[in-house]
Amino acid sequence: MSNIPKIVILGAGYAGILTAQRLQKELNYNEADVTLVNRHDYHYITTHLHMPAAGTDSVENTRVPISKLIDEFKIDLVKSSVQEIRTHEKKVILEDGTLSYDYLVIALGGESETFGIPGLSDYAMTIRSINSVRLIRKHIEYQFALYKNERHPQERLNFVVGGAGFSGIEFVAELADRLPELCKEYDVDPNLVNIYNVEAAQTALPGFAPELVEYAMDVLKRKGVTFKIGVAIQECTPDGVLLATGEEIKAATVVWTGGIRGNHMIEAAGFETARGRVRVDEYLHAPGQDHIYILGDNALVFNPEGRPYPPTAQIAMQQGVCCAYNIVAAIRNQQPRKFVYNNKGTVASLGKGEGIAAVGDKLIKGWKAAQLKKLVDMRYLFIIGGIPLVLRKGKFL
Repeated sequence: MSNIPKIVILGAGYAGILTAQRLQKELNYNEADVTLVNRHDYHYITTHLHMPAAGTDSVENTRVPISKLIDEFKIDLVKSSVQEIRTHEKKVILEDGTLSYDYLVIALGGESETFGIPGLSDYAMTIRSINSVRLIRKHIEYQFALYKNERHPQERLNFVVGGAGFSGIEFVAELADRLPELCKEYDVDPNLVNIYNVEAAQTALPGFAPELVEYAMDVLKRKGVTFKIGVAIQECTPDGVLLATGEEIKAATVVWTGGIRGNHMIEAAGFETARGRVRVDEYLHAPGQDHIYILGDNALVFNPEGRPYPPTAQIAMQQGVCCAYNIVAAIRNQQPRKFVYNNKGTVASLGKGEGIAAVGDKLIKGWKAAQLKKLVDMRYLFIIGGIPLVLRKGKFL
Protein backbone atom coordinates (compact mmCIF):
# COMPACT_ATOMS: atom_id res chain seq x y z
CA MET A 1 0.00 0.00 0.00
CA SER A 2 1.32 3.45 -0.94
CA ASN A 3 2.53 5.72 1.84
CA ILE A 4 2.47 8.80 -0.39
CA PRO A 5 0.45 11.55 1.38
CA LYS A 6 -2.83 12.52 -0.21
CA ILE A 7 -3.59 16.21 -0.60
CA VAL A 8 -7.17 17.22 -1.46
CA ILE A 9 -7.99 20.80 -2.50
CA LEU A 10 -11.67 21.75 -2.44
CA GLY A 11 -12.40 24.60 -4.85
CA ALA A 12 -10.56 26.11 -7.81
CA GLY A 13 -11.08 29.79 -7.07
CA TYR A 14 -8.25 32.22 -6.41
CA ALA A 15 -6.96 30.41 -3.33
CA GLY A 16 -7.49 26.89 -4.61
CA ILE A 17 -5.91 27.37 -8.03
CA LEU A 18 -2.83 29.12 -6.57
CA THR A 19 -2.43 26.33 -4.00
CA ALA A 20 -2.62 23.70 -6.75
CA GLN A 21 -0.19 25.50 -9.04
CA ARG A 22 2.38 26.03 -6.30
CA LEU A 23 2.16 22.41 -5.14
CA GLN A 24 2.60 21.32 -8.72
CA LYS A 25 5.75 23.42 -8.93
CA GLU A 26 7.29 22.57 -5.54
CA LEU A 27 6.55 18.87 -5.03
CA ASN A 28 8.91 16.26 -6.39
CA TYR A 29 7.73 13.32 -8.46
CA ASN A 30 5.78 10.85 -6.28
CA GLU A 31 6.20 13.03 -3.19
CA ALA A 32 2.42 13.42 -2.82
CA ASP A 33 -0.89 12.73 -4.57
CA VAL A 34 -2.73 15.97 -5.26
CA THR A 35 -6.44 16.09 -6.14
CA LEU A 36 -8.27 19.30 -7.04
CA VAL A 37 -12.05 19.14 -6.69
CA ASN A 38 -14.24 21.71 -8.42
CA ARG A 39 -17.88 21.85 -9.43
CA HIS A 40 -16.97 23.05 -12.92
CA ASP A 41 -14.08 22.26 -15.25
CA TYR A 42 -13.21 25.96 -15.42
CA HIS A 43 -11.78 28.62 -13.11
CA TYR A 44 -13.64 31.91 -13.22
CA ILE A 45 -12.34 35.34 -12.36
CA THR A 46 -14.76 36.56 -9.72
CA THR A 47 -13.62 40.17 -9.93
CA HIS A 48 -14.73 40.26 -13.60
CA LEU A 49 -18.27 38.93 -13.09
CA HIS A 50 -19.90 42.35 -12.86
CA MET A 51 -19.11 43.01 -16.53
CA PRO A 52 -20.86 40.02 -18.16
CA ALA A 53 -23.68 40.47 -15.62
CA ALA A 54 -24.30 43.96 -17.01
CA GLY A 55 -23.62 42.83 -20.57
CA THR A 56 -20.51 44.95 -21.17
CA ASP A 57 -18.26 41.93 -21.69
CA SER A 58 -18.50 38.31 -22.77
CA VAL A 59 -18.75 35.62 -20.13
CA GLU A 60 -16.00 33.76 -22.02
CA ASN A 61 -13.48 36.41 -20.98
CA THR A 62 -14.25 35.59 -17.35
CA ARG A 63 -13.44 31.89 -17.31
CA VAL A 64 -10.44 29.69 -18.09
CA PRO A 65 -10.44 25.88 -18.46
CA ILE A 66 -8.67 24.39 -15.45
CA SER A 67 -6.88 22.00 -17.82
CA LYS A 68 -5.02 25.07 -19.17
CA LEU A 69 -3.83 26.01 -15.67
CA ILE A 70 -2.61 22.74 -14.18
CA ASP A 71 -0.50 19.79 -15.28
CA GLU A 72 -2.93 16.88 -15.17
CA PHE A 73 -0.01 14.46 -14.93
CA LYS A 74 0.76 16.02 -11.54
CA ILE A 75 -2.69 17.02 -10.31
CA ASP A 76 -5.86 14.97 -10.60
CA LEU A 77 -8.85 17.18 -11.44
CA VAL A 78 -12.18 15.85 -10.18
CA LYS A 79 -15.25 17.63 -11.49
CA SER A 80 -17.82 17.14 -8.75
CA SER A 81 -19.75 18.90 -5.99
CA VAL A 82 -18.76 18.51 -2.36
CA GLN A 83 -21.61 17.10 -0.26
CA GLU A 84 -19.94 16.69 3.12
CA ILE A 85 -16.60 17.07 4.89
CA ARG A 86 -15.99 14.40 7.54
CA THR A 87 -12.98 15.62 9.47
CA HIS A 88 -13.10 12.77 12.00
CA GLU A 89 -12.77 10.24 9.17
CA LYS A 90 -10.44 12.35 7.00
CA LYS A 91 -12.87 11.97 4.13
CA VAL A 92 -14.70 14.22 1.71
CA ILE A 93 -18.04 13.01 0.35
CA LEU A 94 -18.69 14.04 -3.24
CA GLU A 95 -21.91 13.72 -5.23
CA ASP A 96 -20.43 10.71 -7.02
CA GLY A 97 -17.77 9.26 -4.71
CA THR A 98 -15.52 9.67 -1.68
CA LEU A 99 -11.99 11.00 -1.28
CA SER A 100 -9.72 10.34 1.66
CA TYR A 101 -6.96 12.79 2.57
CA ASP A 102 -3.91 13.36 4.70
CA TYR A 103 -3.94 17.11 4.03
CA LEU A 104 -7.11 19.02 3.21
CA VAL A 105 -7.38 22.52 1.74
CA ILE A 106 -10.85 24.07 2.03
CA ALA A 107 -11.22 26.88 -0.49
CA LEU A 108 -14.85 26.44 -1.46
CA GLY A 109 -15.67 30.10 -1.89
CA GLY A 110 -18.35 32.12 -0.16
CA GLU A 111 -22.10 32.49 -0.38
CA SER A 112 -24.31 35.56 -0.41
CA GLU A 113 -25.11 36.97 3.02
CA THR A 114 -28.71 38.18 3.21
CA PHE A 115 -28.53 39.36 6.85
CA GLY A 116 -31.95 37.85 7.35
CA ILE A 117 -33.69 40.38 5.09
CA PRO A 118 -37.05 38.85 4.12
CA GLY A 119 -37.46 38.00 0.45
CA LEU A 120 -33.85 38.56 -0.65
CA SER A 121 -33.10 34.91 -1.29
CA ASP A 122 -36.41 34.53 -3.16
CA TYR A 123 -36.60 37.66 -5.30
CA ALA A 124 -33.09 39.12 -5.68
CA MET A 125 -30.37 37.91 -8.03
CA THR A 126 -26.71 37.66 -7.03
CA ILE A 127 -23.39 38.00 -8.85
CA ARG A 128 -21.74 34.78 -7.68
CA SER A 129 -21.07 32.49 -10.65
CA ILE A 130 -20.96 32.21 -14.41
CA ASN A 131 -24.53 30.93 -14.51
CA SER A 132 -25.84 33.64 -12.18
CA VAL A 133 -24.41 36.45 -14.32
CA ARG A 134 -25.83 34.88 -17.48
CA LEU A 135 -29.23 34.99 -15.79
CA ILE A 136 -28.83 38.64 -14.76
CA ARG A 137 -27.80 39.73 -18.25
CA LYS A 138 -30.69 37.93 -19.95
CA HIS A 139 -33.13 39.18 -17.33
CA ILE A 140 -32.10 42.82 -17.88
CA GLU A 141 -32.44 42.50 -21.65
CA TYR A 142 -35.84 40.84 -21.21
CA GLN A 143 -37.14 43.84 -19.23
CA PHE A 144 -36.49 46.08 -22.20
CA ALA A 145 -38.11 43.57 -24.55
CA LEU A 146 -41.23 43.52 -22.34
CA TYR A 147 -41.40 47.26 -21.71
CA LYS A 148 -43.71 48.39 -24.49
CA ASN A 149 -45.98 45.34 -24.23
CA GLU A 150 -47.43 46.16 -20.82
CA ARG A 151 -49.93 48.72 -19.52
CA HIS A 152 -47.88 49.69 -16.42
CA PRO A 153 -44.33 49.15 -17.51
CA GLN A 154 -42.29 51.61 -15.42
CA GLU A 155 -41.01 48.99 -12.97
CA ARG A 156 -39.42 47.20 -15.95
CA LEU A 157 -37.06 50.16 -16.28
CA ASN A 158 -36.21 50.45 -12.57
CA PHE A 159 -33.05 48.63 -11.46
CA VAL A 160 -32.15 48.27 -7.78
CA VAL A 161 -28.68 47.21 -6.67
CA GLY A 162 -28.41 46.40 -2.97
CA GLY A 163 -24.98 47.15 -1.51
CA ALA A 164 -22.46 49.87 -2.38
CA GLY A 165 -19.30 47.97 -1.62
CA PHE A 166 -16.84 46.82 -4.27
CA SER A 167 -19.17 44.49 -6.17
CA GLY A 168 -22.16 46.82 -6.01
CA ILE A 169 -20.32 49.90 -7.22
CA GLU A 170 -18.52 48.08 -10.05
CA PHE A 171 -21.76 46.46 -11.23
CA VAL A 172 -23.70 49.73 -11.05
CA ALA A 173 -20.98 51.40 -13.14
CA GLU A 174 -21.14 48.76 -15.86
CA LEU A 175 -24.95 48.79 -15.79
CA ALA A 176 -24.96 52.56 -16.23
CA ASP A 177 -22.70 52.14 -19.27
CA ARG A 178 -24.86 49.39 -20.78
CA LEU A 179 -28.37 50.79 -20.37
CA PRO A 180 -28.06 53.57 -22.99
CA GLU A 181 -27.19 50.89 -25.56
CA LEU A 182 -30.28 48.91 -24.59
CA CYS A 183 -32.41 52.05 -24.79
CA LYS A 184 -31.23 52.62 -28.35
CA GLU A 185 -31.73 48.97 -29.32
CA TYR A 186 -35.28 48.78 -27.91
CA ASP A 187 -36.37 52.37 -28.72
CA VAL A 188 -36.74 53.36 -25.07
CA ASP A 189 -36.40 56.92 -23.78
CA PRO A 190 -33.26 56.91 -21.56
CA ASN A 191 -34.92 59.42 -19.22
CA LEU A 192 -37.37 56.71 -18.16
CA VAL A 193 -34.61 54.38 -16.87
CA ASN A 194 -33.64 54.50 -13.18
CA ILE A 195 -30.72 52.85 -11.36
CA TYR A 196 -30.89 52.86 -7.57
CA ASN A 197 -27.92 51.88 -5.43
CA VAL A 198 -29.03 51.23 -1.83
CA GLU A 199 -26.54 50.91 1.04
CA ALA A 200 -27.33 50.48 4.74
CA ALA A 201 -23.92 51.76 5.90
CA GLN A 202 -23.17 55.45 6.14
CA THR A 203 -20.74 55.40 3.22
CA ALA A 204 -20.21 53.67 -0.09
CA LEU A 205 -16.96 51.80 -0.78
CA PRO A 206 -15.82 51.21 2.82
CA GLY A 207 -12.03 51.20 3.12
CA PHE A 208 -11.47 53.86 0.48
CA ALA A 209 -10.49 57.42 1.40
CA PRO A 210 -13.47 59.84 1.50
CA GLU A 211 -11.93 61.78 -1.39
CA LEU A 212 -12.07 58.70 -3.63
CA VAL A 213 -15.56 57.74 -2.47
CA GLU A 214 -16.84 61.21 -3.31
CA TYR A 215 -15.20 61.06 -6.73
CA ALA A 216 -16.71 57.64 -7.45
CA MET A 217 -20.20 58.74 -6.46
CA ASP A 218 -19.94 61.90 -8.55
CA VAL A 219 -18.91 59.88 -11.61
CA LEU A 220 -21.80 57.46 -11.17
CA LYS A 221 -24.34 60.19 -10.46
CA ARG A 222 -23.39 61.77 -13.77
CA LYS A 223 -24.06 58.40 -15.38
CA GLY A 224 -27.56 58.44 -13.92
CA VAL A 225 -27.22 56.44 -10.69
CA THR A 226 -29.39 57.46 -7.71
CA PHE A 227 -27.73 56.65 -4.38
CA LYS A 228 -29.56 55.90 -1.16
CA ILE A 229 -26.77 55.73 1.41
CA GLY A 230 -27.46 55.00 5.08
CA VAL A 231 -30.76 53.40 4.11
CA ALA A 232 -31.38 49.69 4.69
CA ILE A 233 -33.48 47.41 2.54
CA GLN A 234 -36.17 46.15 4.91
CA GLU A 235 -37.75 43.64 2.57
CA CYS A 236 -37.48 42.39 -0.98
CA THR A 237 -40.78 41.60 -2.64
CA PRO A 238 -41.95 40.34 -6.05
CA ASP A 239 -42.58 44.01 -6.90
CA GLY A 240 -39.25 45.52 -5.76
CA VAL A 241 -37.91 46.60 -2.37
CA LEU A 242 -39.22 48.23 0.80
CA LEU A 243 -36.72 50.53 2.50
CA ALA A 244 -36.37 51.17 6.22
CA THR A 245 -37.58 54.74 5.58
CA GLY A 246 -40.94 53.35 4.46
CA GLU A 247 -40.25 54.13 0.79
CA GLU A 248 -41.09 51.46 -1.78
CA ILE A 249 -39.14 51.20 -5.02
CA LYS A 250 -41.05 49.19 -7.58
CA ALA A 251 -38.58 47.29 -9.75
CA ALA A 252 -38.59 44.11 -11.77
CA THR A 253 -34.82 43.80 -11.26
CA VAL A 254 -33.13 43.59 -7.86
CA VAL A 255 -29.48 42.54 -7.68
CA TRP A 256 -28.02 41.92 -4.22
CA THR A 257 -24.29 42.52 -3.66
CA GLY A 258 -24.49 43.38 0.03
CA GLY A 259 -22.31 40.76 1.65
CA ILE A 260 -20.46 37.45 1.59
CA ARG A 261 -20.36 34.71 4.21
CA GLY A 262 -18.41 31.47 4.30
CA ASN A 263 -19.63 28.26 2.72
CA HIS A 264 -22.40 26.48 4.62
CA MET A 265 -20.46 23.20 4.51
CA ILE A 266 -17.85 24.68 6.85
CA GLU A 267 -20.40 24.91 9.67
CA ALA A 268 -21.86 21.54 8.74
CA ALA A 269 -18.39 19.99 9.13
CA GLY A 270 -18.33 21.07 12.78
CA PHE A 271 -15.96 24.03 12.63
CA GLU A 272 -16.60 26.99 14.90
CA THR A 273 -17.49 29.87 12.61
CA ALA A 274 -18.43 33.52 12.46
CA ARG A 275 -20.78 34.12 9.48
CA GLY A 276 -19.53 30.84 8.05
CA ARG A 277 -15.84 31.77 8.32
CA VAL A 278 -13.24 30.03 10.48
CA ARG A 279 -10.60 31.88 12.46
CA VAL A 280 -7.45 30.16 11.24
CA ASP A 281 -4.09 30.20 13.01
CA GLU A 282 -0.99 32.03 11.77
CA TYR A 283 -0.17 29.14 9.40
CA LEU A 284 -3.74 29.01 7.96
CA HIS A 285 -4.59 25.83 9.88
CA ALA A 286 -8.07 25.12 11.13
CA PRO A 287 -8.12 25.36 14.95
CA GLY A 288 -6.45 22.31 16.45
CA GLN A 289 -6.14 20.54 13.07
CA ASP A 290 -2.73 21.06 11.52
CA HIS A 291 -3.56 18.90 8.50
CA ILE A 292 -6.52 21.10 7.46
CA TYR A 293 -6.05 24.53 5.85
CA ILE A 294 -8.89 26.98 5.30
CA LEU A 295 -8.51 29.79 2.74
CA GLY A 296 -10.25 32.62 0.94
CA ASP A 297 -13.87 33.49 1.74
CA ASN A 298 -13.93 30.71 4.33
CA ALA A 299 -11.00 32.00 6.41
CA LEU A 300 -10.98 34.68 9.09
CA VAL A 301 -7.60 36.41 9.30
CA PHE A 302 -7.00 39.43 11.54
CA ASN A 303 -4.81 42.45 10.92
CA PRO A 304 -2.35 43.79 13.56
CA GLU A 305 -5.10 46.07 14.92
CA GLY A 306 -7.32 43.05 15.60
CA ARG A 307 -9.81 43.61 12.77
CA PRO A 308 -10.56 40.95 10.16
CA TYR A 309 -9.22 41.45 6.66
CA PRO A 310 -11.94 41.59 4.00
CA PRO A 311 -11.97 38.39 1.92
CA THR A 312 -10.55 39.78 -1.33
CA ALA A 313 -9.01 38.04 -4.33
CA GLN A 314 -5.64 39.52 -3.36
CA ILE A 315 -5.59 37.93 0.10
CA ALA A 316 -6.91 34.61 -1.25
CA MET A 317 -4.05 34.42 -3.76
CA GLN A 318 -1.45 35.09 -1.09
CA GLN A 319 -3.06 32.49 1.16
CA GLY A 320 -2.86 29.92 -1.63
CA VAL A 321 0.88 30.49 -2.06
CA CYS A 322 1.50 30.30 1.70
CA CYS A 323 -0.68 27.22 2.10
CA ALA A 324 1.20 25.31 -0.61
CA TYR A 325 4.52 26.23 1.00
CA ASN A 326 3.32 24.99 4.40
CA ILE A 327 1.97 21.70 3.06
CA VAL A 328 5.30 20.97 1.37
CA ALA A 329 7.08 21.93 4.60
CA ALA A 330 4.85 19.56 6.60
CA ILE A 331 5.54 16.67 4.22
CA ARG A 332 9.29 17.30 4.49
CA ASN A 333 9.22 17.93 8.26
CA GLN A 334 10.39 21.49 7.76
CA GLN A 335 9.34 24.73 9.46
CA PRO A 336 6.10 26.29 8.15
CA ARG A 337 5.80 29.96 7.19
CA LYS A 338 3.48 32.36 8.96
CA PHE A 339 0.91 34.04 6.76
CA VAL A 340 1.53 37.78 6.52
CA TYR A 341 -0.77 39.72 4.25
CA ASN A 342 0.96 42.18 1.90
CA ASN A 343 -1.57 44.76 0.74
CA LYS A 344 -0.45 45.81 -2.73
CA GLY A 345 -3.23 48.37 -3.08
CA THR A 346 -6.90 48.50 -4.01
CA VAL A 347 -8.46 49.39 -7.35
CA ALA A 348 -12.14 49.75 -8.27
CA SER A 349 -13.56 50.17 -11.75
CA LEU A 350 -16.19 52.85 -12.39
CA GLY A 351 -17.01 51.74 -15.90
CA LYS A 352 -15.39 52.68 -19.19
CA GLY A 353 -12.33 54.89 -18.71
CA GLU A 354 -12.99 55.58 -15.02
CA GLY A 355 -11.75 54.15 -11.74
CA ILE A 356 -10.30 54.86 -8.31
CA ALA A 357 -7.23 53.34 -6.68
CA ALA A 358 -5.29 53.50 -3.43
CA VAL A 359 -1.70 52.30 -3.66
CA GLY A 360 0.29 52.97 -0.51
CA ASP A 361 -0.36 56.61 0.31
CA LYS A 362 -1.20 57.50 -3.31
CA LEU A 363 -4.80 58.18 -4.33
CA ILE A 364 -5.45 57.76 -8.05
CA LYS A 365 -8.62 58.72 -9.96
CA GLY A 366 -10.06 58.59 -13.43
CA TRP A 367 -8.32 57.25 -16.52
CA LYS A 368 -5.07 56.40 -14.73
CA ALA A 369 -6.93 54.28 -12.19
CA ALA A 370 -8.84 52.55 -15.01
CA GLN A 371 -5.54 51.62 -16.68
CA LEU A 372 -4.16 50.42 -13.36
CA LYS A 373 -7.19 48.16 -13.01
CA LYS A 374 -6.36 46.60 -16.38
CA LEU A 375 -2.75 46.06 -15.29
CA VAL A 376 -3.89 44.38 -12.08
CA ASP A 377 -6.17 42.08 -14.06
CA MET A 378 -3.42 41.22 -16.55
CA ARG A 379 -0.98 40.55 -13.71
CA TYR A 380 -3.35 37.91 -12.35
CA LEU A 381 -3.73 36.33 -15.79
CA PHE A 382 0.07 36.23 -16.07
CA ILE A 383 0.44 34.62 -12.62
CA ILE A 384 -1.94 31.76 -13.39
CA GLY A 385 -1.41 31.33 -17.13
CA GLY A 386 1.64 33.24 -18.32
CA ILE A 387 1.85 35.40 -21.42
CA PRO A 388 -0.44 33.17 -23.56
CA LEU A 389 -3.35 33.73 -21.16
CA VAL A 390 -2.65 37.47 -20.99
CA LEU A 391 -2.79 37.65 -24.78
CA ARG A 392 -6.04 35.66 -24.90
CA LYS A 393 -7.96 37.31 -22.07
CA GLY A 394 -6.21 40.62 -21.29
CA LYS A 395 -7.79 43.98 -21.98
CA PHE A 396 -5.30 46.31 -23.61
CA LEU A 397 -7.62 49.12 -24.75
